[in-house]
Amino acid sequence: MSILVTGGAGYIGSHTCITLIEAGYDIIVFDNFSNASKESIHRVEKIVDKTITLIEGDIRNKEDLNTLFSHHTIEAVIHFAGFKAVGESVENPLKYYDNNVGGSIALLETMYAFGCKSLVFSSSATVYGNQKITPISENASLNGTNPYARTKKIIEEMLQDLYHSDPEWNIISLRYFNPCGAHSSGHIGEDPNGTPNNLMPYITQTAIGKRSYLGIFGNDYDTHDGTGVRDYIHVVDLAQGHLQALQKLSTLDTLLTVNLGSGEGYSVFDMLKAVESASGKTIPYKILKRRAGDIAVCYADTTYAKKVLGWEAKHTIQEMCNDSWKWQSNNPNGYKGATE
Repeated sequence: MSILVTGGAGYIGSHTCITLIEAGYDIIVFDNFSNASKESIHRVEKIVDKTITLIEGDIRNKEDLNTLFSHHTIEAVIHFAGFKAVGESVENPLKYYDNNVGGSIALLETMYAFGCKSLVFSSSATVYGNQKITPISENASLNGTNPYARTKKIIEEMLQDLYHSDPEWNIISLRYFNPCGAHSSGHIGEDPNGTPNNLMPYITQTAIGKRSYLGIFGNDYDTHDGTGVRDYIHVVDLAQGHLQALQKLSTLDTLLTVNLGSGEGYSVFDMLKAVESASGKTIPYKILKRRAGDIAVCYADTTYAKKVLGWEAKHTIQEMCNDSWKWQSNNPNGYKGATE
């Protein structure tokens, strides 16, 4: 029996594949490579010294899914497949509802048809919207402020309805905060297409000279240095969280929704200085106007993750930035140009 990892060639998915294989699981990666590279899986194979079953397909395509489940016995699914660019979701919301929500429905229907009712779902802290109280616990109100966030919220609600209709389902939704870092080997990491969605690639791309400066949106917030504070979590810690959620599925007696974050708040300048330390470079920046809707501070309450999963983040801010820099400096153009 195998663990199906949808979107397994992506940033978080590829790191989770390593963690699963190192824990002794057989995995199948299912990806349409719309925002990922086959090269990431080739490199994962080199890291773990094992061949991975890699199937190209789309979660919206029931024929692709039926073929997959017909030819493989799937024990559980870790569901990463989804579009995730906030700006793009505002410009093209139907694309996000079609892929994220529609694809999840097709996947769940296929899982049900083949008797597979165990799922770890990749959700997001964006479902909380702009909270005024931190740290943010799982009981906070939900207020997704963009189509991407609302697709995650809708899927969570759909999973709750599914569980209540059939308690044989074992489901854990993981709401994670701001992933960064890379595998310590420097062989796999975050490789955004076009404009990055996260802070770290902006900083490292500026450090390596791909960008002329880092734009910082506001330095007059009520924080220790005036820049916005967020919860950054190492992608390897996130991968470990998915492993521990998978292991928890077999003993569930209810549906779980769990934050994955460091539980610490780091400012833009904190991250900038840590990358400067990692790279030995001075990183140019410009202070820009605040972005509409941005808040001063946002970080996770991780108490529940420790309680129900026995999980907590291990990596420091400097380790996150060291690993991000190693990936960026070793792969200035990401996976582009690698033979697939």
